[in-house]
Amino acid sequence: MKVKSIVDESAQLQLAIELIKLGARLQLLESQTDLSRERLTKLYKEMRGFSPPKGMLPFSTDWFLTWQPNIHSSLFLNIYNFLKEHAGLTGIQALIKSYQLYLEQYHSIEQTDDHPASDEPVLSLIRAWTLVRFTDQKLLKTESCSCCKGKFIVDVYDLNEDYLCNLCHVPSRAGKYQKNKKELLAA
Repeated sequence: MKVKSIVDESAQLQLAIELIKLGARLQLLESQTDLSRERLTKLYKEMRGFSPPKGMLPFSTDWFLTWQPNIHSSLFLNIYNFLKEHAGLTGIQALIKSYQLYLEQYHSIEQTDDHPASDEPVLSLIRAWTLVRFTDQKLLKTESCSCCKGKFIVDVYDLNEDYLCNLCHVPSRAGKYQKNKKELLAA
């Protein structure tokens, strides 16, 4: 019979608490901790005041390729890759730190606009985790924009020669989204 370490269990609980604060769902918690589903559910209810959401996680690369999610996802992935390469972070710690830095950037960008920061960032922790898995599985990759030289997420099977990012080549509907968002916030 394996002896459970109180210190190890405490570390697992701390990790779960940190992930729940960032918006993790049970699937992510179960994959990154050794805690039982029952304990994770109780912890989630205690912290959030309601049961964890049910249902399947997003499983489509298409979301990451649309104009606004692509910009936010690319920002996150560039932070993640930088921390892995230069800070020596790996695994879930790299994901957590990258997502925290993404949130800081998101809130600072939102505050510079003419409207207050929205409650929900474009990229959730679950989507960020999914993005990392998609890039590890070689379903998505980054490609440098031929204009600004920034690295953006693209489909590995697309032709990406002379690639132009969504910032250098803004889609025609992008302005419509910003206008609708401002109208909603003004109401």
